[in-house]
Amino acid sequence: MRIFKFGGASVKDAAGVKNVVQVLKEVGHKDTLLVISAMGKTTNAMEQVVDAYFKQKNGLEEAIQIVVDNHKAIMDELFEVKNHAVHGQVNSLIEEFRGFLMWNKSPKYAFVYDQVVGYGELLSTTIVSAYLNEVGLTNHWLDVRELIKTDNSYRDAQVNWERTEEEVKQRVNTGELNITQGFLGSDDNNFTTTLGREGSDYTAAILAYCLKADSVTIWKDVPGVLNADPRHFQETQLLHEISYREAIELAFYGASVIHPKTLQPLQGKGIPLHVKSFLNPKANGTTVGKGTKITPEVPCFIVKKNQVLLKLSSLDFSFIVEENMSEIFKLFHEHRLKVDLIQNSAISFSVCIDNKFGGLHDLLPILEKRFKVTCHTDVALYTIRHFDEHSVEKILNGYTVLVEQRGKETVQLVVN
Repeated sequence: MRIFKFGGASVKDAAGVKNVVQVLKEVGHKDTLLVISAMGKTTNAMEQVVDAYFKQKNGLEEAIQIVVDNHKAIMDELFEVKNHAVHGQVNSLIEEFRGFLMWNKSPKYAFVYDQVVGYGELLSTTIVSAYLNEVGLTNHWLDVRELIKTDNSYRDAQVNWERTEEEVKQRVNTGELNITQGFLGSDDNNFTTTLGREGSDYTAAILAYCLKADSVTIWKDVPGVLNADPRHFQETQLLHEISYREAIELAFYGASVIHPKTLQPLQGKGIPLHVKSFLNPKANGTTVGKGTKITPEVPCFIVKKNQVLLKLSSLDFSFIVEENMSEIFKLFHEHRLKVDLIQNSAISFSVCIDNKFGGLHDLLPILEKRFKVTCHTDVALYTIRHFDEHSVEKILNGYTVLVEQRGKETVQLVVN
């Protein structure tokens, strides 16, 4: 059994869906499970639906119509028959989430987000599955919410591995071509949960672990894992081989090509991960597995933008010790703030955090009662693995360094 994951960029339009067929024909599709993301920028469009529901009700229908029009345009190009059954299936899914928004009584953003945004993946896989059948690639559509069971931590759900393994083994016929959604799961009450943005890679790893798959392949619009994100760095190099440990380090620091949670279940069963280009499917790409740390061994650059740097100082010049730190980290956890860097001295404590859930606004008044707080917003955190002085100089040029932290193999710089 092989797991193939195709992200949003690979199915962003009708040409992308047709290219998925071409990839499957070139590399084979026997005993394969496809994990498919929402099409193109659909997740962003679905987030606009949720935002309109909470903030601008008169714009809700317009936001929904954008989603409808985008998918209808793709279907019109893929299917020659105007009344093809897939149109009815897609309309039913749209009416489902429209209906949810009508009867929902929950004021909780994260809950509503998960019930609505996940329809992007359901729409995508419904269309792709129908098209594969249309061109002779018979497949079985699976609802991943029946496979991956989680807790109810909406927008960042934690997997119930025991129940998930049971469901996967019971529901997946490994002898046929299967297609399912990334990013999604469900809780004990069968409400939809999501595994975090970019969680489709993680979905592929979860299913690979439960099925004891031979491999996972993530198909992307880049040749493989690069030593830097080409959106932020001009010169990049392809990494041919990476060890699980090295890839986990890169993911931990924020490398965008592999989801941070993806590698742990694969390492647990020694399942190799291939990152390949859907534009050149026969190229080798990058293999993540046991053995070589990184080939070639070159500096790897990771940048996380829109971060927040907090500096906390004691009001009475007393030491910031373990008791203070325990309290601070408990508050970070309660307000869903992810810590990316820590630096402390006797009377001060600096931390670079990701405020993606917006908890900082409520946290600051609490911290200001106990500490002198200096807050730098919109800073960037650069991490360089296997750094040398030349690579550090490339980052320092043109920036003001707020925090610098060096280890044997890694340097981190908070700059603005």
